[in-house]
Amino acid sequence: MTANITNTQVWPRLCAHYQAIKSHHLREWFSEDPCRFENFHEKMGGLLFDFSKNRLDKETLTLFLQAAEELELVQKVDDLFSGRMMNSTENRPALHMALRHPLGEPFPRVGLDLMSDVESVLVRAMQFAETVRRGEWLGFTGRPITQVVNIGIGGSDLGPMMVTAALRPFSHPAISTHFVSNLDSGDLQRVIDTCDPAETLFVVASKTFATLETLTNASSARDWLVSQLGNEQAVSRHFVAVSTNSDRVSAFGIDTQNMFEFWDWVGGRYSIWSAIGLPIMISVGAENYRQFLDGAHEVDLHFRTTPLRHNIPFLMGMLGVWYRNFFGAETYGILSYDVGLRHFPTYLQQLEMESNGKHVRHDGSEVGIPCSPVIWGGLGNNAQHAFYQMLHQGGTLAPSDFLVPVCLQYS
Repeated sequence: MTANITNTQVWPRLCAHYQAIKSHHLREWFSEDPCRFENFHEKMGGLLFDFSKNRLDKETLTLFLQAAEELELVQKVDDLFSGRMMNSTENRPALHMALRHPLGEPFPRVGLDLMSDVESVLVRAMQFAETVRRGEWLGFTGRPITQVVNIGIGGSDLGPMMVTAALRPFSHPAISTHFVSNLDSGDLQRVIDTCDPAETLFVVASKTFATLETLTNASSARDWLVSQLGNEQAVSRHFVAVSTNSDRVSAFGIDTQNMFEFWDWVGGRYSIWSAIGLPIMISVGAENYRQFLDGAHEVDLHFRTTPLRHNIPFLMGMLGVWYRNFFGAETYGILSYDVGLRHFPTYLQQLEMESNGKHVRHDGSEVGIPCSPVIWGGLGNNAQHAFYQMLHQGGTLAPSDFLVPVCLQYS
């Protein structure tokens, strides 16, 4: 077994296959195969993944499936879910899948009870969110919360902001949610200018509670609140924390009873399903958030149990390698035709490029081929009047995914 795809027996065949089809036009493939859509699409739950408009054929799939077999990809997926140390630099597993695993069911990892800790924090966070939503959590002056301001950066900001916007139709009608991440003071100022301090709750999200940008903004928000309400004691009623550092949280003035933990086996870019999702819970409610977790778990099951030929995450990863390492495509566009997903490309930038944008393997050796493409994107309708002209006529290959709401009415 090799961990280097370029050392697989099938790699030279993939190179030869690329040379054979690189100039083939999609119009030709569709003309030659009237059933191309039927042969190159997959469904999972409410998702339709149509990859028929990509520059590949059945042989492409066959060759990549052979590469996956040589690389023992199915075993590596099992290693991931069983808690093998995937983060070699920090000697840690990556077990964020446990965050969306059904409560009351053991997680596949043997020898460690993750779910009791996950359930404890999730239930506490959901209960807190519901007290805010019902108007039972009162600020220092006795008024309910109408404004929630999440202060974080990276995974503590991008994911919650993306999901809150996407699920806005399910949001509480009397509670507005805001996100502050930039060290530029104007970012915080634009938010607090719209907030009544007596009705504002700040969620400070930082695993270590030492992130420069987050703590700078949190301190500024704290100064604003105290100056407006005239009492240091107000902090404990208007600030909560998502963190692992109880000493720093307490020193800031936040009651550690209102601190929601997560764990070192949760990477920041995967933390959206942990207590980092607290602003989402407050916005859409515990039941809707639970359904959000259930949807992610459904994808986990699909990834773990579906044969690779019909496995959507595998097929998407295959396309990424195909375009980046054979066609030389340096960018990857995410074009949404649903305004609720306007922050999705930004979220994917961290998820993809922080995960795959590395030039070394687990053993420290050089990868030797290009890794992650540069992720970019925007709203489709707006983009049609901005940069689509270049995509159509500029001569630069820019693979792009179109996110479109559809009704699955066929069998």
